[in-house]
Amino acid sequence: MFTALVCGAVVFPGLFYSLRKVLRCTFTHWSDADVVSVSERLVSALHATLATAAGVTVVTSCKDVMTDSHWLVNGFVLFGAPYMANDIYAMYLSHYHTQRVKGHAGSYSSHSLHTVKAFLIKDFMLVLHHAVLLLIFMPITLFFRRGLGDFFIGCLFTTEFSTPFVSIGKILIQLGLDDTRLHRINGIVVLMSFFTCRILIFPFMYWMYGRQFGIPLHRVALHLPLHCNVGNLVILAPQIYWFILLLKKANRLYLRQKRGKADGHKDKPSTD
Repeated sequence: MFTALVCGAVVFPGLFYSLRKVLRCTFTHWSDADVVSVSERLVSALHATLATAAGVTVVTSCKDVMTDSHWLVNGFVLFGAPYMANDIYAMYLSHYHTQRVKGHAGSYSSHSLHTVKAFLIKDFMLVLHHAVLLLIFMPITLFFRRGLGDFFIGCLFTTEFSTPFVSIGKILIQLGLDDTRLHRINGIVVLMSFFTCRILIFPFMYWMYGRQFGIPLHRVALHLPLHCNVGNLVILAPQIYWFILLLKKANRLYLRQKRGKADGHKDKPSTD
């Protein structure tokens, strides 16, 4: 298991560093903010793809949702832990360089407690999410489950399925392709995959537990320990918050494009 941790510590920071070098040489007109942002998104997409593959493997392998086990659960938790730490660092770098590009070079002339504090305030939910996974979810998974519930950990891995599409959307914006059909299609996929894999996955887990033990879905929560229900709510709450933000963003893009089309029709000369 220690090998998985070391591999993760080499793969994710190494890939982030390498992508920054390659992108800086390939897209010479890009700013540091562009390079760091796209590098972060590509590493995030890779981690999410691996997490989804691991999750699907575990879920399809565990016939008993409570007692069946799979080596990938603990292995991938350890392998993915360095990604969480590296992603916090990558998000900070992205924030730092973005603020410099936006004209705050005076305040962001060098790294300081001020720049770190501003980053933590801006991306508080994401940093908290990563910290909880590292400091709470990982120890519980490795040491306090008594080998039970690998199926449910696998389900939680699959919540990352939407992340590559979120990353693709950010990269398309970075490339100036935010007003294309590809970006609109990707946005629809983001909403559908996020809702399915990050929100509907929770009633699915309760339904699978109830199916195995003959409990109706609406009564499953009453048969589970309080800490299990609370833990699920803690994980589910930010997913609902982020989904609402995605819906608001999609609505803004739709209204902007609608206004653009209306303005385009107004600008056309009359043929009467």
